[in-house]
Amino acid sequence: MSGNSRSRRRAAARLAAVQALYQWHMEKTPLALLLNEFHQHRLGKEIEDDQYAPAETAYFDDVVKGTIARIEEIDTLLASKLADGWTIARMDKTMLQILRCGAYELLARPDVPIKAAISEYVDVGHAFFDQREANFVNGVLDAVSKEARP
Repeated sequence: MSGNSRSRRRAAARLAAVQALYQWHMEKTPLALLLNEFHQHRLGKEIEDDQYAPAETAYFDDVVKGTIARIEEIDTLLASKLADGWTIARMDKTMLQILRCGAYELLARPDVPIKAAISEYVDVGHAFFDQREANFVNGVLDAVSKEARP
């Protein structure tokens, strides 16, 4: 597999992980059911005329499972990087999942360079938000990286 192909499959895995965590957050879908649903029906499939890109399934699983397993640690870290008056609870739920996944990679995936992890989640941010919010993703994850990988 070429580096570019792997990169695209990882990007698809990250986007799907954010979507899966959003579903988990909103519907409290049990982890095994959630993973199975994404494996069977989302990753690389066509849904309502939208073709989902093939994703690196093991990477998707790691980001989803790892983020959920370390959710309290991640949320504490993220909360410490927010501006005064902002809380995790006030945050847009999609934005929160993007930041959670990015923070997980910065904490637990030393094989992924800091700049790559941040820029990948800025790209995910662009899938849902305008430039201002993408800049927010960049700022928060940059602050997280300084603590996660000093």
